[in-house]
This record gives sequence, C-alpha cells and structure tokens, in this order.
Amino acid sequence: MIGILIPAHNEEDLLDDCLQAALRAAQHELLGGEPVDVLVVLDSCTDRSSAIVGRYPVHCLEIDARNVGQARAVGARFLLERGARWISCSDADSRVAHDWLVAQLSLAVDAVCGTVTVETWDESFDEAAQIRYHQHYQAREGHRHIHGANLGISADAYRRAGGFKALACDEDVQLVRQLERCGATIAWSHRPQVLTSARLDSRARGGFGDYLRGMIQSG
Repeated sequence: MIGILIPAHNEEDLLDDCLQAALRAAQHELLGGEPVDVLVVLDSCTDRSSAIVGRYPVHCLEIDARNVGQARAVGARFLLERGARWISCSDADSRVAHDWLVAQLSLAVDAVCGTVTVETWDESFDEAAQIRYHQHYQAREGHRHIHGANLGISADAYRRAGGFKALACDEDVQLVRQLERCGATIAWSHRPQVLTSARLDSRARGGFGDYLRGMIQSG
C-alpha cells in the first residue's frame, strides 16, 4: 500500500483542491491498482477543515500540537501501521499532479525530493520579486530543494532514519539529512510535480511562505 500524508492547520480555503488532486493521483492507471490511503492530519484546526475532509474517502486524524513535525510523525506512524511501503508527503495548500505518485515511484530510490511550482503569485509579490525567485530556484533535475509538499520516502528508509521529529519547521530538512547520514539513495528530481500556494501568511514559521517573504525584502 502507498500512503499520502497531508498535515493541515486551518486550510478550509484550499483543502478541497488539495484532496481532489491527491485522490486523482491515487487512481493513476500506472499504479496497477495498488491501494493508496490518503491521510489528513488536522492540527489545532478551528475552521471548517474537519467538515471538508469528512466529505472525501480519506482518513483523518485530529491532534492539538500546532507542530507540523509532530503532525507528520503521527501521520507516518498511522500509515506504516496500516502497511504502507511508501509514504508520499504533501501540504494542504498544494495540488499534486495526476502522475505524482507514479513519478516518485519510477525513480526507484529510497527517497525523492521534488520541486514545487508556484501556481498564483500573491499580489504583494511584484515582478521584481518573482524574477529574484526564479533566479534562485532550481526547477531542474539535480536541484537541492527540500519541500514537505513534495517528498516521498520508502517505509524501510523512513524507519532507518528515525522518522519525522517534532519540529515547528524544517522537519522535512531534518529527515532528509538523517536519510543522507544513514546512506539512503535520494533522487533530487523535477519529475514529480506539485503546484503550491505563494501566500505569505505561512502556517509554519520558517517555511516556504517565509522564504518568499525574504525574496520581497531582499529587493
């Protein structure tokens, strides 16, 4: 079984699109009918996120940690206990491509670090800031970006690396560094595609939204 892990904190505006995309990816014909469990971990949600998730054929866990690392760790444990051989991570403000899972698995490695594509720029992100972003971002094979919105790990490698830690940000970076230390094979690939939000009111301090804010401020 393949697991899709999506942590969420107050994502009522974007969850529908996120879940619809994940479920399309789960039904790709090249998966050969292998079961795919989609799990949303709702962390300290006070909006309509729970009601939205309840409309879809997905699993849901609710925690009160306000900690994305803990949310991912709880979710990964749930999926592993259900027999997942591979865990694909994304974010609730992102939409994975139809062939996202197929692209990750086709790389035949222990872990895949994928890129993200900004779908719509925030109005405060002017043309100069967008140019700076594209000058710095490596949307190509062999990049060195790490995104929780586009990360895949085999169950064996995840266990060897010790799993996600309860970090408020950079839990994805910490896991990849542990994977490197334990000798895991990692593909740094542009093939698995994920569209993500360019919002600046990021849910996790130090996350992608803060990185984008830095692009504005550096101007």
